[in-house]
Amino acid sequence: MSGLQANMELLRKLLVGFVRDEVRKVGLNRIVLGLSGGIDSALVAFIAAEALGPENVHAICMPYKTSNPESEAHARLVATASGINFSVVPITTMVDAYFEIFPDATNMRRGNKMARERMTILFDHSALLGALVLGTSNKTELLLGYGTLYGDMASALNPIGDIYKSHVWQLSAEMGVPHEVIEKQPSADLWAGQTDEEELGFTYRQVDELLYRMVDQRWTRQELVTGGFEAEFVDAISAKIQNSHFKRRLPVIAKVSNRTIDRDFRYARDWGK
Repeated sequence: MSGLQANMELLRKLLVGFVRDEVRKVGLNRIVLGLSGGIDSALVAFIAAEALGPENVHAICMPYKTSNPESEAHARLVATASGINFSVVPITTMVDAYFEIFPDATNMRRGNKMARERMTILFDHSALLGALVLGTSNKTELLLGYGTLYGDMASALNPIGDIYKSHVWQLSAEMGVPHEVIEKQPSADLWAGQTDEEELGFTYRQVDELLYRMVDQRWTRQELVTGGFEAEFVDAISAKIQNSHFKRRLPVIAKVSNRTIDRDFRYARDWGK
């Protein structure tokens, strides 16, 4: 039996409370997020709207010229359904200006540039609006390193970073995310025809079952293989987790004092709050 079943009502309360508390803790009441038309950002938009009120949530869709028009249409659908503020900031001009210098750049480089360009826009709007940037990377993506450092993985807060993609689907249905978004094929929409699962080489549901046992339940390699997972799959996913660890932490700081940032000194935000 899958270990990925969770109490959605409780999870909803926890994540909504997390956003409300963490935003207000720093004296703010607004958030900004990128709304791609995909399920992860859609769920975060619904969580934020419930936490702070839709009038305090500002979503930005940032299409590139090769983006699927369906993505913007779905982003608008989510914004309408959740009642949040919505705007469109195209990134084609700024991205193309850079790659005029590097016309032979690969799809990976172009995709990374787009992801980072979008995040600079979000942080600029956070300054404009007096808002925190919400992240939209789920636990599956974070563990696999399937994201762009200082791009889609950058944020001030991330309400879904500790829930797997399987949970994202479940909670999205619980919170009323439009079914068109829930049922679509996951895609970062970085280039024409790109899908997450084709690029990864496996489905989210397959890898979530493995990750849950490997990370949350701490099964050994032998236990995983005995439990029915192919050894090659176990080794490949283990390598992805290990090799992408640098993406899941602040830059490593040389320790020369008693209280080093991100090691001994981590909780200043809670002072006096």
